[in-house]
Amino acid sequence: MKSRFKSGRSIIALVIMLAVVFGFACDLFAIQIRDNKKYLEQNSGAKTYVVPIEPARGEIVDRNGNTLVTNRQGNSIVLNAVYFPDGNDNEKRNLIIYNLIRLFEKNGEEYVQNLPLRYNRNGDIVFYGEEKDIDTMKSADMLNLQHYATAQNCYDAVIEKYEIEGYDKEMTLKIANIRYELTKLLFSYENPVTIADDVSSETVAQIKEDKSTYIGADVQVVAYREYVDSTIAPHILGTVRKINAEEYKENKDKGYSITDQIGESGIEQAMESELKGKPGELTITIDKNGNTTEEVTKKPIQGNTIVLTIDRDLQVLSQNKLKEVCDKVDSYSSAGAVVVEDCNSGEIYAAASYPTFDLKDYYDKYDELAKDKRNPLWSRFALGTYAPGSTFKPVTACAALEEGVITADTTHVCVGEQEFFGQPFKCLHGNAHGTENVKYALKDSCNMFFYNVALDTGINKIDEYADAFGLGQKTGVEIAESKGVLSTPENKEKAGGVWRIGDTMLTAIGMSDNLFTPLQLANYCATLANGGTRYEMRFVKSVISGSTGVVNDKSSTVAEELDLSESTLDNVYQGMRMVATSGGPSEIYDKLNTLVACKTGTSEVDVNGVRRNNGFLITYAPYKNPEISVSSVVELAGSGSETAEITAEIIKYWYQNNTDAKDNQKVGTILY
Repeated sequence: MKSRFKSGRSIIALVIMLAVVFGFACDLFAIQIRDNKKYLEQNSGAKTYVVPIEPARGEIVDRNGNTLVTNRQGNSIVLNAVYFPDGNDNEKRNLIIYNLIRLFEKNGEEYVQNLPLRYNRNGDIVFYGEEKDIDTMKSADMLNLQHYATAQNCYDAVIEKYEIEGYDKEMTLKIANIRYELTKLLFSYENPVTIADDVSSETVAQIKEDKSTYIGADVQVVAYREYVDSTIAPHILGTVRKINAEEYKENKDKGYSITDQIGESGIEQAMESELKGKPGELTITIDKNGNTTEEVTKKPIQGNTIVLTIDRDLQVLSQNKLKEVCDKVDSYSSAGAVVVEDCNSGEIYAAASYPTFDLKDYYDKYDELAKDKRNPLWSRFALGTYAPGSTFKPVTACAALEEGVITADTTHVCVGEQEFFGQPFKCLHGNAHGTENVKYALKDSCNMFFYNVALDTGINKIDEYADAFGLGQKTGVEIAESKGVLSTPENKEKAGGVWRIGDTMLTAIGMSDNLFTPLQLANYCATLANGGTRYEMRFVKSVISGSTGVVNDKSSTVAEELDLSESTLDNVYQGMRMVATSGGPSEIYDKLNTLVACKTGTSEVDVNGVRRNNGFLITYAPYKNPEISVSSVVELAGSGSETAEITAEIIKYWYQNNTDAKDNQKVGTILY
């Protein structure tokens, strides 16, 4: 028994001894291997900091390699926490900021002033800016004040927090602005904060030459967004801005810093992950004697280049011609859009909206642009929805022909006006077209023919084909777009209405609840022209890697295959060809060397109590083996024929300047 106790105590002692040895071994491993660098720095008195280097944003070019958006180098003034006085030394921090502000104002530089407080004309401190910015200022992370705190309460809290003393009230508020910015943007060793953008070389030189006055202020070479022509395709390209707090929280795990830029709209937003680039690293070491060394330990990688499907020159022509026609219709009120699509791929060659804006001064003039009643910021080709009028009639024709409701020989008599179910219905302009078959009904845009066909075909079949053509649904483009509305009994009921037989008749001629975007109309026209293959539309042709130069081509995606018979297509094509040769647009289209087919449309709108028409036109070219489709809308135009000038210029350009295109035969697209 005694020897057993001794044996137990020995085992316990051995376990304790092994545990102690193991603990020492772990500490030794941590000191000599895992944390070796840290302890060496502590022993030597050296400190090392890693500061991110902002990468240049990727460029955006057109399908032929013409640069649309690039970068230019400029200088920003950045406060670097490695050299800036400690956070507890408010007096020194405030003095350095005071000296910087005096330098900025002397040289006419703009600097950050994002504190939502201002002096009014009476010299009282008041809130300034948006409600969300004021709420941020009062939040627990900033001033930690109650939501009911006054502007004076906030001002007093800022002065107390940053111990700003000994300056006049104007300078006090200016210093407070920069101190507030540092707090808001999480100023730290790893996170320098920019306080002035795009400064002059004179300011750069003075800061570099007098580092003792401007301790912690550093000059950083920055890539600023630059436009070769800032009026080209602004609704497509979009805008960039500084990331906000909500976006930073969502994206910080993806490598974003609180001072990064981010795409706000258009391709800049849609292709953000490709355009962003990868930040580099600057390692700063300060030894025990205060000597500093800086080394770029990781080079930044510029973002990828985005190659668009658009043709720069065609885009410019489309914009200019659209403006010309809209101004001719009504220079104070008219607006419009035009879209050019490759029938055989879904690539968009041009998309213009008018009125428009200039990307260069978008932010400077934002308030003015946002208040403009003509909505220049609104992308009418992607977000604008319109009742398409008679441009819808080819859909009804396809549905009726494919379902065997009518044949090429089916006729209806148009007397100009007819009663249906006790209600009078008129043909276009009250014209009596006489006996019409489907081809002539398309050519004459005969409502009476399509009213009768709609009753025989039924709304379900008409909607089935409209849906297959992509009407009332998004086209797939990378930028923001409207879904539009397809006139259906279900949608009517959802909106609180009651579907009546008259809605079926009006839907068949493009009225009732139908609302489509110019993008959808172009894609529907392209689908019809190519024989029934609907592609997803796109603005991005390829992406070129910023690090390797490898080109990643984006392939076309088929969204729907309509199994349309040759007989159906032939009847619809002939009807649309007759619109081009003897309809409203014929006077303009007859002058073209390229044969085209088209369909016009009008829809009534109320303008200050006056009934006016919007004009629509869908066109494809060449008539045989189509390559491009064009949709155009001009608000307040008397008819779709008034938009034919735009389309004619586009077709003329395409076949005069696109050397790969040949009249009346299929070709490949231009390759970058």
